[in-house]
Amino acid sequence: MADIFERLLKNQGPIGQHRERAHGYFAFPKLEGEIGSRMKFRGKDMIVWSLNNYLGLANHPEVRKADTEGAAQYGLALPMGARMMSGNSNNHELLEKKLAEFESKEDAILLNFGYQGMVSLIDVLCSRHDIIVYDAESHACIIDGVRLHPGHRYVFKHNDMEDLEKQLQRATALIEKQKAGGILVITEGVFGMAGDQGKLKEIAAFKKKYEFRLLVDDAHGFGTMGKTGAGAGEEQGVQDEIDLYFSTFAKSMASIGAFIAGPKSIIDYIRYNIRSQIFAKSLPMPLVIGNLKRLELLMTRPELKSKLWDVATKLQKGLKERGFDIGKTDSVVTPIYMKGGVEEATAMVMDLRENYGIFCSIVVYPVIPKGHIIYRLIPTAVHTDEDIQKTLTAFSETKQKLDAGAYKVSAIPDMAEA
Repeated sequence: MADIFERLLKNQGPIGQHRERAHGYFAFPKLEGEIGSRMKFRGKDMIVWSLNNYLGLANHPEVRKADTEGAAQYGLALPMGARMMSGNSNNHELLEKKLAEFESKEDAILLNFGYQGMVSLIDVLCSRHDIIVYDAESHACIIDGVRLHPGHRYVFKHNDMEDLEKQLQRATALIEKQKAGGILVITEGVFGMAGDQGKLKEIAAFKKKYEFRLLVDDAHGFGTMGKTGAGAGEEQGVQDEIDLYFSTFAKSMASIGAFIAGPKSIIDYIRYNIRSQIFAKSLPMPLVIGNLKRLELLMTRPELKSKLWDVATKLQKGLKERGFDIGKTDSVVTPIYMKGGVEEATAMVMDLRENYGIFCSIVVYPVIPKGHIIYRLIPTAVHTDEDIQKTLTAFSETKQKLDAGAYKVSAIPDMAEA
């Protein structure tokens, strides 16, 4: 009989294999100081492009005040227990009501975490006879939820409507053959890696031809897209066609928690059947109080979204003018596509941090194919023009070094914590 631990130690995984050289630097880094566009990393000042603080609410004075007062009044333990048993409150229900109204839906349910919530949502919606059709570049929480689904699932090529229709035809034929089940289509409002919007309008149009329900994960669209910030559905004019709208507080609201909005009858069903909430402690009251304030600011301070887009537009325009490939992003998410191996990518990151004071995230193999590098920059409303210009200069100079082969090394630099 094999020892499970022995197998794990022999194969540390594609990322874990680098842990002895990467921990604390390329992986599990520690940013210190007040959350903002400038923080410290290993004692050095950094311009940070890696934090999901889109609207700059993390350290907004009104938010800090609400967080402080909420913690002082209620403590972190209240309410104690799962909401179905002993953990409900008027404030939890008020936040749900306001979220539903903001998203033009009948009702909403709070979730403790987005990742956990999406996995559990797919489980509660779909039986073994149901078929899931989902975008190939869906977030890991969707992929994991789909993997646990006992029924059939069909994936369509990213934002490829011709392929989506093929999968809908396959799903419809199977439903008719087995004489049971329905179809759930899952996509994203804004894809967090590439920054392109899901083709919600085109997907919704298929409802005239095929019978299915549409679930949209709009983690990166909530607060950043649409006239009021209600998300990608509002941006594309199809919010009414989204059957279930899902988002998290971890991006625009710089907090913890998530929610699902939709028809009252379906939200009621979810509320009484979603295992991740039935068997988990309620969202702590200080977080609920803080999220109420964050939502209020998101809804009443349009200048926050305007400033975010001003930063994103200047950053993306500057990158394109300097010849960088930022793909098809039509959101504030700003990817930069380059060529190179894992070793080159880490050497370049080290140069950016140590010599230019720029902290941003990289994506390399096995998340993307070998030989490719993606830098993902997350603009926020608190970044300045100076931040942008220094970053553009840093990327221009390091890209020249990358193209000249200056970062070719045999192994990733050893920058692990002592």
